[in-house]
Amino acid sequence: MKKWLITAVLAVVISSDPALRGATAAEPTDLPDAPTVPTTIDDLKLIQSRVEAVTKIAVNATVAVIIEGSQGSGVIVSKDGYILTAGHVSGKPGTNIRVIMPDGRRLRAKSLGANNSIDSGMIKITDPPNRGKGGGGGGDFPFVTLGTAKKLNAGQWLIAIGHPGGYMQGRPPVVRLGRVLRANPKAIVTDNPLISGDSGGPLFDLDGKLVGINSRIESSVHTNIHVPIDTFIETWDRLAKGEEWGGTWLGATVRLEDKGIVVRRVHPNTSAAKAGLKEGDIILHLNGRRLKDVDELASAIEKKKPGDPITLEVQRDSKKLELFIKLGTAIR
Repeated sequence: MKKWLITAVLAVVISSDPALRGATAAEPTDLPDAPTVPTTIDDLKLIQSRVEAVTKIAVNATVAVIIEGSQGSGVIVSKDGYILTAGHVSGKPGTNIRVIMPDGRRLRAKSLGANNSIDSGMIKITDPPNRGKGGGGGGDFPFVTLGTAKKLNAGQWLIAIGHPGGYMQGRPPVVRLGRVLRANPKAIVTDNPLISGDSGGPLFDLDGKLVGINSRIESSVHTNIHVPIDTFIETWDRLAKGEEWGGTWLGATVRLEDKGIVVRRVHPNTSAAKAGLKEGDIILHLNGRRLKDVDELASAIEKKKPGDPITLEVQRDSKKLELFIKLGTAIR
């Protein structure tokens, strides 16, 4: 295990957003104040105290997500088991999913909606909250409070949680502390160290509010992109109804992994599908230009118009292929 992985301690303080689910949120009341920019040892101790308090609130609602052989993370945001995650983790609406709770229980769930243009997704647990605990399936799921990413500033401390490398039996969700590098309505970029398996996990401010969802890694594990929580709130009804929209430039969902920009899903009847792009392809070049991360790929595509032709060089197993694609419009 790498040195920056801090194993969280399980505890009990759970809450949710009353505006979304009609619940009365139980807010934490004993979080010590902490400075935005620490200048003394005492400042660092205050930040440590706040991180410990937030961890107690958050980790009990952070889950592992198992879908079609792949693993990711998610966070429960309602007492009846709604989970927010990354769109590339939740996958196609209606897919059967296994959710692993922090105590090791495995529960059944279904994927709901996904906004592929920003990588937001939703899952609903279908098993009762106390399944596997004995004595029936009553009670509520642990859940967390939704905040906002609109007021995040560069340098602000945030807490990311997930299952790096995938779920490990006996290891609680893993906590990492980092800071905001930049933020806008479509993305939060932080230096919280994340790796594969953390996708879909929660990002919290030091008040214990959920402000984002882990989405993808840029050029290193210390530069990561998170989906702002505000977009989930704004599109909650569409996600809960199981809608899928906002096609990804040419109809494919991609993510940055250790081996490069990997195609994780090709939508049917899109330019990508017609050109022969396949799940598992690694995108190397666009129009002869080497690509280093997903943002660079998306930026290059955004400068094009529907109907513009592009050439993608991809690696498929041991072969390199050139695919000629006429860009289409986004899926709606």
